[in-house]
Amino acid sequence: MKSRIFIPLALLITLLQPDTAEAHRFAPSLFKLVEITARTYNVVWKTPTEATSNVPLRPSWPVSCVVKTENLVVREGTGTVSSWMLDCEPLGKDGLVGQRLGVTGLAENQASAMVMLSLSDGRSYQSVVNAAAPDFLVPAQPSQSKVMTEYAVLGTEHIWGGIDHLMFVFGLLLLVGGGSRLLWTITAFTVGHSITLALVTLGFLAYPVSLIEFAIALSIFVLALALSQKEQDSPHQRFSLFRSHPWWLAGGFGLLHGMGFAGALAEIGLPQSNVPLALLFFNIGIEVGQIAFVMLAIGAWGLLKVVLGSSLATERIVIRQERLLPIPVYLLGGLSAMWCIERGLEMLG
Repeated sequence: MKSRIFIPLALLITLLQPDTAEAHRFAPSLFKLVEITARTYNVVWKTPTEATSNVPLRPSWPVSCVVKTENLVVREGTGTVSSWMLDCEPLGKDGLVGQRLGVTGLAENQASAMVMLSLSDGRSYQSVVNAAAPDFLVPAQPSQSKVMTEYAVLGTEHIWGGIDHLMFVFGLLLLVGGGSRLLWTITAFTVGHSITLALVTLGFLAYPVSLIEFAIALSIFVLALALSQKEQDSPHQRFSLFRSHPWWLAGGFGLLHGMGFAGALAEIGLPQSNVPLALLFFNIGIEVGQIAFVMLAIGAWGLLKVVLGSSLATERIVIRQERLLPIPVYLLGGLSAMWCIERGLEMLG
């Protein structure tokens, strides 16, 4: 079976994954400011409830700005939302333009955050802040190149930070091996998730988030069931279509994963003046991360063959893989089953 070549990689990737019992939920912090009247801003701060450090993440703005009102903190999904009314009259006619906006505690939490500013004259800005650059200097005019770069990075971070999405892609590798079948299968997955990512982001499609999260976990479980069927089994077996035409599986379930990507994009928001551009480059970032993952897996196997050296050693490892074959399949099935239960309970609750 072609998928045998990826068994050692499955074990390695599993060991490298932190907290594999629970799929990563893309929940970046968002610091959003909207100018409602001259130099008066509505501020929203959304951050994950669970932190990795005792040092809290907090938004920061110029000390001259005064908090006029502060609303109660609200729990929203896996995060908390705080909001204020900010008076920046002392800054003069330019308001926050030329000033620094940022987030404290990023280094301690090894986190990043999106800063978004919308001005009453239609200008909008966005920037990703992190430990290396914890604040953002608001320029006179927004930069489209910054939108392209930062949303591409966010897309790549999302696919690499989401173990459920990576496990689905890895399952496809196990199912089809390499060659043209891999190309067609990954292309089908790309087309599927690109369609729903665009439809949801542009407002043409709405869905219950909890149901889609459950469906994504279920897609990985179905893929594990398809992998559990041996190639030499009768072509009339239940999952034979997935092996003979895996692009149908990849494309169909790609539609579900695209909705998950759209949920991630909704969490951080889109610059209203550059929605198509941000959407395009977020999707490009996902594709770059996905291709990098596939190439890493294939490259790691090639390196392993070089290390093994002799054809005799290679034959021995293939024989051993006969016994190890169920392990990555059970891994995918076990993780996805746990996610199904966890997300199913969340959906019912």
